[in-house]
Amino acid sequence: MPKSYDRNAPLETLAGTIERVTFHNAETGFCVLKVQARGKRDLVPVIGHAPAIGAGEWITATGIWFTDRQHGLQFKADTLKATPPTGVEGIERYLASGYMRGIGPAMAKRIVALFGEATFEIIEADPERLKEVSGIGPTRAARIVSGWAEQKAVREIMIFLHAHGVGTARAVRIFKTYGHDSIAVMTDDPYRLARDIRGIGFRTADAIAMRLGLVKEAPQRLRAGVSFALQTAMDEGHCGLPIERLVVLAQKLLEVDVGLVRTAVTAELARGEEVIADTVDNKPCVFLKGLHAAERAIAERLITRARGSPPWPSIDLERARPWVEAKTSKTLSPSQGEAIRLMLTSKLCVITGGPGVGKTSTLDSLLRILTAKGVKVLLAAPTGRAAKRMTEQTRLEAKTIHRLLEIDPKRGGFSRNEENPLDCDLLVLDECSMIDVPLMNALLKAVPEGAGLLLVGDVDQLPSVGPGQVLADVIASGRVPVARLTEVFRQAAESRIIVNAHRINQGQMPERPQPGEKADFYLIEIDDPDVGVAKLIEVVTKRIPRSFGLDPTRDVQVLTPMLRGSLGSRNLNHELQRVLNPNPAQQIERFGWRFAPGDRVMETQNDYDRDVFNGDLGMVARIDEEEGAVVVTFDGREVVYPYGELDTLVPAFATTIHKSQGSEYPAVVIPIVTQHFNMLARNLLYTGVTRGKQLVVLIGQRKAIGMAVRSSSAKRRWTKLREWLSNIH
Repeated sequence: MPKSYDRNAPLETLAGTIERVTFHNAETGFCVLKVQARGKRDLVPVIGHAPAIGAGEWITATGIWFTDRQHGLQFKADTLKATPPTGVEGIERYLASGYMRGIGPAMAKRIVALFGEATFEIIEADPERLKEVSGIGPTRAARIVSGWAEQKAVREIMIFLHAHGVGTARAVRIFKTYGHDSIAVMTDDPYRLARDIRGIGFRTADAIAMRLGLVKEAPQRLRAGVSFALQTAMDEGHCGLPIERLVVLAQKLLEVDVGLVRTAVTAELARGEEVIADTVDNKPCVFLKGLHAAERAIAERLITRARGSPPWPSIDLERARPWVEAKTSKTLSPSQGEAIRLMLTSKLCVITGGPGVGKTSTLDSLLRILTAKGVKVLLAAPTGRAAKRMTEQTRLEAKTIHRLLEIDPKRGGFSRNEENPLDCDLLVLDECSMIDVPLMNALLKAVPEGAGLLLVGDVDQLPSVGPGQVLADVIASGRVPVARLTEVFRQAAESRIIVNAHRINQGQMPERPQPGEKADFYLIEIDDPDVGVAKLIEVVTKRIPRSFGLDPTRDVQVLTPMLRGSLGSRNLNHELQRVLNPNPAQQIERFGWRFAPGDRVMETQNDYDRDVFNGDLGMVARIDEEEGAVVVTFDGREVVYPYGELDTLVPAFATTIHKSQGSEYPAVVIPIVTQHFNMLARNLLYTGVTRGKQLVVLIGQRKAIGMAVRSSSAKRRWTKLREWLSNIH
């Protein structure tokens, strides 16, 4: 153990100015500071917890001294209180620390040179005077003043949260949601936080409620617990849950008598505001009201469309086939011909199949035939990468579903709907396994009544991250025409990626290449997961670039089953970032991550204002210290993230297989070890392997790969769509 504590040492007090914030995790408040302490000649390393902290601030701390073998003498603070600095130097350092939007180091120097120790008073009481500083006009002055007000409010919220034992990463978001009423809202109904604020769960809200004196059996707490248990189920893909399972989940969360939970569930159903009762396969279930209505609407709209006739005139495939084969220089297989025949005669149709079975060329041939007849076609996919690939494959413009439906950030939701439908005769949706219930519901509202709809996807991949399993339920219902492509083309059969993807899907172990064979699929066996990280870094940074000429930052994507653990995406991101982007010229620490130019990053939420969506990959272009923001490029487009809003952005040197859906990468490296046993499933490994275009490398234990391949039973999702599709007449 590297640290030596004297547990009986008396508490001491330390006071001084923060010279540098070495590390600060806004989630936990944990920080490492370099402090010019009173009575000490050298800078003192101080370790403690603070809701918000900046260079130049004055701190008073109580704690003990201890010796760390690597870093020497340090001060471990039990309590740590920071106040804005008073000295000229401290004020300048504080203004330049990145906490104040619109002020960088040069501007901080000019402001303090003019106003000295009165700087903070002037910003607060006489902000007009800021315009006396060279380079500050009305716009920047207003930004500085609002930044100062926000900073004060956020600090108050952080101190409130901290006083109630809660991590503080979400303080900025709380302020943006409730403004200056934040503390009043949290005091009145802390459970609103779990409902309203992204990233704040029931436990965080509950911790505040308990500190504020709410009892465990309080009706509002029980109600919030039931709603949150259902919300958690939704995050795992369910649209509803069997009542008994919901009661068990809520009881575990609330830690009260099970009878109270049953009463709360009954009361919630009686209120009928958020939940509704129904059955799935005759089992009593509770659904979130919005999802229940959405699944019902999807079923009704799909059945109505399936009954109709396509809007284009009858097309003779026997005559069209030689024409299209000449155009594409590709001979259609019998199953492709049958698929095209089915699609030409159906107003609603599904085309499904794995890699190498010709889904792309089938779709290309169909679209050539239809567009030659003047049929107006729109193409869309759930992610930017999938839409881009669709455009390349069909030479027709494809959009993301969100852009196709035209996001309306002011009103929320989409501009395209029943009143303002899309303008097309046929809508083609790719990667449909990724489309969840709310998005499919929004889409079907926007498809014109007379238009055809073609759903394309691989039903054996992972289902959507959001609730539901739309593609699987549509196919399983038997009410919609389905073209299944199963025949692997000869050229595709030469790829070990494709051969092994099909082997995995059939419950067989993947084959490794022969000795000396230059292949596109490799399996590197390890006995011990602890050596996995070093082996993976060697493969990504040395072996792949040396053997295949691929760039480890741009071309190689690490995909892992889990977030946690040594081979989870969190730890791998820290390790790969350190190796692939060492010693950057600029960097900032926020929300437990380092951000620096050259870092690969991923957006983890749908952000309609910035027009970036969950799973979008970008690259940090630069850090704008004057504006207090990180600038990220997504497909060549610059997007600005203020420091306080970086909580939805994460490094993406490694990402989970779930987050990779709809994307393809030149090379993927997948660690598979038994510590991932909770997540090991055939569709997970199959999805990961099918993300690689030129190269797939599995690094793992043979036992773990076997567990994944044998685990055919993906976890059941509780949905009602298949039943409704089957039963609507």
